[in-house]
Formats: sequence, structure tokens, C-alpha cells
Amino acid sequence: MEGSLGSAELPPVTEEDHVRGRGATVVIEYGDYECPYCAKADAMLAGLLVTRVFRHFPVVSKHPRARVLACAGEAAALQGRFWEMHDSLFGDQGRLDDPHLWERARVLGLDLERFEADRRSEAVAERVQRDFRAALRAAVVTTPTLFVNGRAHPGLPDEGLLARLAG
Repeated sequence: MEGSLGSAELPPVTEEDHVRGRGATVVIEYGDYECPYCAKADAMLAGLLVTRVFRHFPVVSKHPRARVLACAGEAAALQGRFWEMHDSLFGDQGRLDDPHLWERARVLGLDLERFEADRRSEAVAERVQRDFRAALRAAVVTTPTLFVNGRAHPGLPDEGLLARLAG
């Protein structure tokens, strides 16, 4: 299912966004680290020559640790390791409790005290909430939701979309 959802405009990509790749096509993904479909979509997008932007949409009603995990990603970002934490969280969704978060942070070489303070900080919580509010204004209702050229593609990307992105 894809289409224009008739909502507020999607916020433009800024220097505050988490951006990976330098392809001509920009894919903005709203995701949740506890969502198995988001992990699958992440794997499907890996290797495509696109510019990927990840924004948080923690669905705590289905995934109680989603906001905690989003904050962990942002805390890692403050030490320049967002994408490494992102990949680690999606790469092993069976171990998302705090001891495993600390182990991930340690393996990534993060300052553990700073990581813990940052992930619990008001500034990090507000950063995650800002993504969440923007997603709601853009009529995001499920994870993952990809925006390609301003068009929403809720759910897992289908073969047609992947073929277009592979170009």
C-alpha cells in the first residue's frame, strides 16, 4: 500500500537527521527498534544506492522498550556512533534489555557513563519525541513507514518499490 496520506508535509532532511549513503533518491524511514518488520526493512534497504534517513517512531503500545531503544540510539549519536548502534539493535532484536544495551555501548567503544546519562536525559527524550510528533503530523501510523520522493510507503517495502530504488 502506498500513496499520499493527505497530511502535513514531511519535515525536510536537516543536519540533525541521521543520514547514511549518498544516492540520488532519498528514503526517509520512520522506524522502531523493537519492530521485527523494521529490522527486515532495514536489511532490505541495506546495500541500495540511496540516501537513507532514519527517524524514530517508537510504538510503545506494541513495543514497550521502543522509546528506551530510540534513546539509546540517540545517546550513541552524541558520541558519533548512531549508525553502529542502529545496526546493532536491528541485528539482534532478541537482546534489547539494559545489560545488553550496556554491552553494545561497550563494544562500540562508547563512554558508558556518558551513554547512560545521555540516554536518560531530557534532551535525548525530546529528540525522540520530535521525530515521533513529526511522524504523526505526516500521518505515519505503522512501522516501518518509508517516504520516497515524498510518497508514503507503509509496511515492508514490496518488490516493486525495491526494484525502483535499486534503479
